[in-house]
Amino acid sequence: MRRGKDSRFGKTSALAHLPATMIRFLHTRIRVQNLDDSIAFYQKLGYVERERKSSPQGNQLAFLELPGNEVFLELTWSEDYKTTCPEDLVHTALGVPDIIDYCDQLEKAGLDIWPSGWREKFSSGGRKMAFVTDPDGYEVEILER
Repeated sequence: MRRGKDSRFGKTSALAHLPATMIRFLHTRIRVQNLDDSIAFYQKLGYVERERKSSPQGNQLAFLELPGNEVFLELTWSEDYKTTCPEDLVHTALGVPDIIDYCDQLEKAGLDIWPSGWREKFSSGGRKMAFVTDPDGYEVEILER
């Protein structure tokens, strides 16, 4: 099997012989303690709820997407599962055109942005990266793109 090199990481892919359009990243699933609270949080970030349904195993599922994106976020809740999020292990990341404007909107919607003093750091030429934390402790990284 022919292997290709990923120039960003210096690693080789066993599937590099396949056309890039054959494999697509589709979604990420995270478990939540309260589906409605989590949906409300992600809607403040710009997500739109597209569908809710039950899985064959009895999980309650909500499918959220950011307009213009093909990848979606799947939230799942089940009565018998306790959600635990190891610190700094699981996070998602959003790219925004103007991070100061976006973070201002999030603060107006009642979300805490960290690190503290982000506005001063950004205006002084500091690295433009911020975070918010969802109701279950999952971090959402915000980068200016």
